[in-house]
Amino acid sequence: MFPVLIAVVVWLAAWWLNVRIAGSAWRDSRAGRLAVPVIFGITVLVVWECLVLGLRVSPVILPAPTAIAARFAVSTEVLWGDFVQTALKGAVSGYVIGCGAAFLVSLAIDRSPFLQRGLLPIGNFVAALPIVGTAPILVNWFGFDWQSKAAVVVVMVFFPMLVNTVQGFADTTAMQRDLMRTYSANYWQTLLKLRLPAAMPFIFNGLKISTTLALIGAIVAEYFGSPTRGMGFRISTEVGVLGLDMVWAEITVAAIAGSSFYGAVALMERGATFWHPSQRS
Repeated sequence: MFPVLIAVVVWLAAWWLNVRIAGSAWRDSRAGRLAVPVIFGITVLVVWECLVLGLRVSPVILPAPTAIAARFAVSTEVLWGDFVQTALKGAVSGYVIGCGAAFLVSLAIDRSPFLQRGLLPIGNFVAALPIVGTAPILVNWFGFDWQSKAAVVVVMVFFPMLVNTVQGFADTTAMQRDLMRTYSANYWQTLLKLRLPAAMPFIFNGLKISTTLALIGAIVAEYFGSPTRGMGFRISTEVGVLGLDMVWAEITVAAIAGSSFYGAVALMERGATFWHPSQRS
């Protein structure tokens, strides 16, 4: 039970340290904002390791972080191949196609009230369909390689991106639109100089939501058919042979990829919408 005692002590010490940081003068600094999640993450790993060792938890139920790290270190080639297959080929390609198509359709909807009244309700209906129901159909249509995973991602990201973009185009006041008309601005001039900049926070909100949906969709789609590589394929096969350390290694890769993807889009948002109140320090 000594490791369990260490886990309790580490948790209490980290709690006390984070409380002190939150109440200090440098809590709003970059170092202060970074220190709290880093301390919390390290604490979770240490407590996890100590509880698994102290309670003698079977690796089939929950492997220790050190066992996961060891498996990660010896499986980097396999993990990289799965990452390329799922994230780069399936998720990123579907993300680009789906978000790009949603932006173009949003322009058409903005020009046509008929499409706005007819397409958006259908979009809400399709977005509510469960991925476990649509993924097998798309896999049968597009085959077992990355193209079917990209198709699943397109379906998942299209309508969240569409709804956010349409809402963003409508986020201008009547006074602003009247001002553009007094300058004799046509539709495209008003779109580029007024409505598109005003819609950028909504557009990036849709892009950020779609980053997580893209990776989830690509992984889930691989459960219904995949070549002998990919994160979803590896997770499903390793669960079947009780290789939980490899499953957690794949989960780690997915978490890192998803966080990096989201962070990259957030950095682009900061550069493109620096004028928006949400980006001001």
